[in-house]
Amino acid sequence: MKTLLVLASFLLLAAALPTPKSFLHGAQVFRVVPKTEGQIHYLSGLIKSDHYDFWTEPRAIGKPVDIMAKAFHIPQLKSTLLKLGLKYEILVSNVAQQVEALHMANEKARAKGTKAMDWTSYHTYDEITEWLDSLATDYPSLCTVEDVGTSYEGRTMKLLKLGTGPATNPGIFIDGGIHAREWISPATVTYIINEFVQNSDTYADILAGVNFYIMPSINPDGYAYTWSNDRLWRKTRSETGTPGCRGADPNRNWGFHWMEAGASSNPCSDIFAGSVEFSEVEMQNVRDQILKYQDTLVAYLTFHSYSQLWMYPWGYTTDLPSDWQELDSLAQDAVSALTGVHGTSYDIGSSTNILYAAAGGSDDWAKGVGNVKYSYTIELRDTGFWGFQLPPEQIIPTGEETFEALKVVANFFLTPRKE
Repeated sequence: MKTLLVLASFLLLAAALPTPKSFLHGAQVFRVVPKTEGQIHYLSGLIKSDHYDFWTEPRAIGKPVDIMAKAFHIPQLKSTLLKLGLKYEILVSNVAQQVEALHMANEKARAKGTKAMDWTSYHTYDEITEWLDSLATDYPSLCTVEDVGTSYEGRTMKLLKLGTGPATNPGIFIDGGIHAREWISPATVTYIINEFVQNSDTYADILAGVNFYIMPSINPDGYAYTWSNDRLWRKTRSETGTPGCRGADPNRNWGFHWMEAGASSNPCSDIFAGSVEFSEVEMQNVRDQILKYQDTLVAYLTFHSYSQLWMYPWGYTTDLPSDWQELDSLAQDAVSALTGVHGTSYDIGSSTNILYAAAGGSDDWAKGVGNVKYSYTIELRDTGFWGFQLPPEQIIPTGEETFEALKVVANFFLTPRKE
């Protein structure tokens, strides 16, 4: 009888537990525009708590900050903003509804798709990796795929090598999906791959003169979790030793000025930098590949969303690298090509000066330790209307404009070879 009572109690408890997405019911996204340095400082401190999810972080006076609050934290957030003298607008009035709308739109697009991989919908990690393997089989003279390690939960991480020239060619390393919820990032990176593969004759000069090393989704466990449990999950999925708090921010985890700015030691925080630098095995795997090809790498591009920014180091300080003008010049040319496609505008500058201070980022490490001169973080569409829920019909336009920018970067390194 006692066993039955315990079982009944367990079943009642299980029934009362929220469904994986129920915590988003009633959640809203607030947009505020700080007007003083004091307001920026306070908001920056607020990030380090685990009460709110900052979709965009405080960066400068007059630049919007988007904050998601769950239903039970909304009164507290409103009170805090009032005390700070910050007016707010509701950017997303129903986060759960927005998530469900994207899910329905994506499922509808997937149902219409005739191929295992396309760019009219978003795809799972397994679908992406299976497609990469198929490229190596179908285009062996152009593509090779290598297993470069496993994630914390045991998912195989793959690197695609794309090019027809010798291994000594200048190399461009590209990755995406470091933050799990930024779905447009892996979608854009795979779009870029597909454009090169399907139009290899058109881009024969680039493919013969530059080698691309590409990892479309470098946070596979987090990305899978956004499909199965929490669409807005950001971090990895490693155990932290703190009950109920998993994962680290993989873009605060790199071993260059680690934990110096814009990161948290709180395992429950979305910007938890990890217990030590490179604590996350996924980032170790990416690091090792960059070091493997370090001697030929001339550029590193990591794709994020959202905000429409093209950024270069440093992220740990407002100081600029000594060669910042060269990085800025190439960025200006790339963004000009990007904007020319659909009119999408991007801001350009160093990470700290146009976004916010965040030490331990992959772009800083690539330049500061990996010695990759042209290191960039690209924040893709949009500027907040959709945020992380960019509709699937925007995948192709985003890919089209980003591909034009990448062509500028690639051709930049071909110029000496043509002379």
